[in-house]
Amino acid sequence: MSSTRQSKIERLLQRDLGDIFQKGTNDLFRGKMITVTKVRISPDLSSARAYLSLFPVEDKKEFIDYINSVEGQIRYDLAKRVRHQLRKVPSLSFFVDDSLDYIENLDNLLK
Repeated sequence: MSSTRQSKIERLLQRDLGDIFQKGTNDLFRGKMITVTKVRISPDLSSARAYLSLFPVEDKKEFIDYINSVEGQIRYDLAKRVRHQLRKVPSLSFFVDDSLDYIENLDNLLK
């Protein structure tokens, strides 16, 4: 059960992370299209889990490992954007959002 504050911070982080991935696509993320589908933050606001939809990526696990390895740079860019809204920027961890693959698989099974 998330509070109103958690929900507002989740939306803020989702929007700003989306901008970071969109603007950093050329150099940092190797020209891939990355969409932040949802962000979940812990009740103490110290850590956030971001779920990403990746396109066109063959090995999603390897690419998520790469994104987690540059988490410090992403967190720094995020801190510059939210410095007036948040006192402390949460630590970030990134995961693959496979809900679209799941829906596509169900669709193929029903045909």
